[in-house]
Amino acid sequence: MFSAKKLKERRQQLKLTQAFLARELNISRPSYCNWENGKTKPNQKNLKKLAELLQVTPNYFLSEHDIVTVYTQLNQNNKDKVMDFSQDLLTRQGKIAEPEFGPKRYPYKVFEKLSAGTGFAYFGDGNFDTVFYDEEIDHDFASWVFGDSMEPTFLNGEVALIKQTGFDYDGAIYAVEWDGQTYIKKVYREEDGLRLVSINKRYADKFAPYDENPRIIGLIVGNFMPLES
Repeated sequence: MFSAKKLKERRQQLKLTQAFLARELNISRPSYCNWENGKTKPNQKNLKKLAELLQVTPNYFLSEHDIVTVYTQLNQNNKDKVMDFSQDLLTRQGKIAEPEFGPKRYPYKVFEKLSAGTGFAYFGDGNFDTVFYDEEIDHDFASWVFGDSMEPTFLNGEVALIKQTGFDYDGAIYAVEWDGQTYIKKVYREEDGLRLVSINKRYADKFAPYDENPRIIGLIVGNFMPLES
């Protein structure tokens, strides 16, 4: 039986994306995802190509159950040979330092969307998603970016990392709560309020009067597109 778990582990070990393998195999990404989810399995042609891309033999994807099934069908003499060979491999393996499995991945709890456009409700019920990235960045909390007003620096679907601070200086990028919405914007303090400026020049500035109690949630200290699971 084809092992979906081994497929996913080997892909992650080589730091390849699902989209890359699907493209190389000339299949849709959903079709590939079904292999990793155990819903379907590749045909012989795709299995051979998949093994080449992942630098293994097609037998690599056999599950432990399949190996046992094959072993039980051998005669006693061949069973003894398999055991001797396996013991020899195990001994050699113990003498060779195993490489670290896969890239280091750090988890991030990402709360509801902050707007990089017209505004989006601030963290209401505390629900969050857990995503992963290959770098550990100091922050107080993280939120999704929604919209394109801060492109090309902040992309729709990225994670914004926020450090809870006061106002540091004009032109820094902050998460700001105002009028029941939250925004990621460059912020400038003016006499009567905060001017919120987008990086994308297609968006006009916003002005948050002080008498409407705009609040700087924190400084944006990083952003990233989550790694594929």
